[in-house]
This record gives sequence, structure tokens and C-alpha cells, in this order.
Amino acid sequence: MRAIPEKQIVTGVGISKTSYQEVVAICQQWSEERKTNSGLNAHYICVTSVHGVMMAQDDREMAKILNEADIATPDGMPLVWALRSFGAREQQRVYGPTLMLEICRNAAQTGQRIFLYGGREETLPLLIQRLRERFPELTIAGSYSPPFRALTEEEEEYVQRLIRSADADIIFVGISTPKQEKWMYAHRSCFPGATMIGVGAAFDFHAGRTRQAPSWMQRNGLEWLFRLAVEPARLWKRYLLVTPRFLPLWALQKIRHVRTAPSRSRF
Repeated sequence: MRAIPEKQIVTGVGISKTSYQEVVAICQQWSEERKTNSGLNAHYICVTSVHGVMMAQDDREMAKILNEADIATPDGMPLVWALRSFGAREQQRVYGPTLMLEICRNAAQTGQRIFLYGGREETLPLLIQRLRERFPELTIAGSYSPPFRALTEEEEEYVQRLIRSADADIIFVGISTPKQEKWMYAHRSCFPGATMIGVGAAFDFHAGRTRQAPSWMQRNGLEWLFRLAVEPARLWKRYLLVTPRFLPLWALQKIRHVRTAPSRSRF
């Protein structure tokens, strides 16, 4: 039985010290448990960026959701650097789009069934086509593109029936932060034993509708600059007003960490 990875608090939010391989293995374990225990609640994984962590500073519900997540991966390099600064020296990024591909690769080999919730109506067919080209053995059990508004009661009931009838092991949720985190939390009792994973823009990336930042920019924490240049109207508030607040909060936590370290070492 593989244990859930330990979390490190970063500005009030627990971020999991984990890796792609570990998350894939845990998802596989949960899928196996689902077959023998239908009474389980769904698990949920938050692919957590600085944007999500900063939203949690102002939204208690968001903070609760992230902290109660089974796993909250460090999706951005600033969170990776923060984890390293608090002792997780070997921590690497666990990036949503890459994690989605790694889980699909494993699912194609093991027979796990996946469901795609999110994206635009014109995006999902492209995404499904590309995933099947990459992983011919992958079982895509269903998909649904929600409208850009709250679902009616009838629509909500339909979606729940659709996902349950798909018998999905993995539910990828791509409706952006914080909607995807709140959706997963609200539905954790609706899909017994399944694993929900919020992967943000991964649907658009893998469907070829939105370009990803070059690898060198991702490695050096500059992905935000690329995405801002590509989608300035949608992302300027996030990257110019919200995420810059992270650095001083991280610095203050690091100062407290350093000041208390000697007293901890005596026990």
C-alpha cells in the first residue's frame, strides 16, 4: 500500500512533495481499490500553481479545498523553489499537462478508463483524436463540455449520470482555477472510488489550440511571461496583480523558518 505523499505548507497551503511517477502509481492503486470497494468517496488531485495558492489567501473555501486534496502537486517553478527552500532539495515540477500524458500512458497499458470534463465543444474532439493517436490503447470512456455558466439542476443530474455510466477510473477536469477545484470538491461523493484531477489548460494544449511555453522558459520560471504574451486580455490580472504577492509571503515564511530552525534542532 503506497502512502499519500507528505505535504509542506507554503504560505498557508499544503503542497505535496511528490513526482510524476509517484502520482501515476497512486492513481493506479486507487483504480484497483475502486474495483473492490464501491463505497469509497472519489479522490481528487489539485495541480497547484502560485495563482491557486494566492487565491487561497483570499478565499477560505479555496484554501480548504487545496489543503484537503489527496495530492496538491507543485505545478509551477516558484512552488518548486519554495519546497526546495524548506528542505525538499530534490523536488521537481509536477506539471498538469505532462501529468495528464503520463497518467494516460499508464492507463493505456493497464486498462484504466478516463473521462474528460471541460474544454470547449470544438476542443474535445481534437483532444480525443490526439490522445488516441498518441495512446491507441487508451480507453476514453466519455467526455462533456460544460457551458460557461452554472449548470441547471437537470444538466447537473445528466452529467453525474453520464460520468457514472462511463465507469471512469480517472476524471480529468479542465475548467480552470478555481472552478475545477471547487467542482471536484463538490463532486467527491458523486463518483465512488474515481480519481478526479484538475489539469487546467492541458485540454487546450494537447488539442493544439493553445501553444505551450518553450521548455527553457518552463525550467526557468518564465512560463507566465509566455502565457501573458499569448493571452494578455485573459491573463494580465493573474500575472501582474495576483501572483506577484507570492514572493513577499514566501520570503516572510522563509525568514520565520530560518529563525525557528535552531530551536527545532534541539529536540
